[in-house]
Amino acid sequence: MTNKFDDLMYEAGLTAQGCWDEMDEYDRTAILKFADLIVKDCIGVLNRRFMGDLNREDWEVRRCVDDVKKHFGVE
Repeated sequence: MTNKFDDLMYEAGLTAQGCWDEMDEYDRTAILKFADLIVKDCIGVLNRRFMGDLNREDWEVRRCVDDVKKHFGVE
């Protein structure tokens, strides 16, 4: 995952005092998948704002979607 996910896991306390290292692979994978799904769901919310008019607001929505994808390293 990207460094942003690492930063957020740290803020959530998942990396404190070996917490992340003590989890098994299933738990670590599930947490990363959950984070990925949240980001993708947020992108979906933004995409629903796209009206297809290609006006200024639509272009701003597209820029926001691209920024979120780039920020979190999500396709």
